[in-house]
Amino acid sequence: MPTAARLVAALLLCALGYILSDLIRPLMPEGTDFGWFNYVNAFLGLFVGWTVIGSRAGRGFVPGINNGLTGTAVLFIYGLGVHSCAEMFRLAMRNRYDGPMEAITAIFLIASEYGLMIATAPVLITAVIGALIIGPATDLAAKMWR
Repeated sequence: MPTAARLVAALLLCALGYILSDLIRPLMPEGTDFGWFNYVNAFLGLFVGWTVIGSRAGRGFVPGINNGLTGTAVLFIYGLGVHSCAEMFRLAMRNRYDGPMEAITAIFLIASEYGLMIATAPVLITAVIGALIIGPATDLAAKMWR
């Protein structure tokens, strides 16, 4: 059911996903073709904000903070998963894998490499500050517009 809290969470996490994408771009190897990178992460932010954060809004200030932190962590996990799968498919089309199990295993290896690349102070601090804003803002929206 659409609520104001879901809308606020989706829009704010969408903006955070786009901002984090711009912070992550310089951390990737030179010559990386980003394509729809920012837009995919913004869409993931919309989805996670609507389903994860917005559905659990209105329980109080501290649960709101926890909700924001959880939603941001889920955004990172979904982002790593989506972009790792895309990279695996790109490599699979170049016949880099001997079989399907090797390709599936490569998703986790690629995700761990990406995770280590983006685990820098500016990215993590921005994510935490964004989560600390998004959680209480969503909780406030849930209380204001019931």
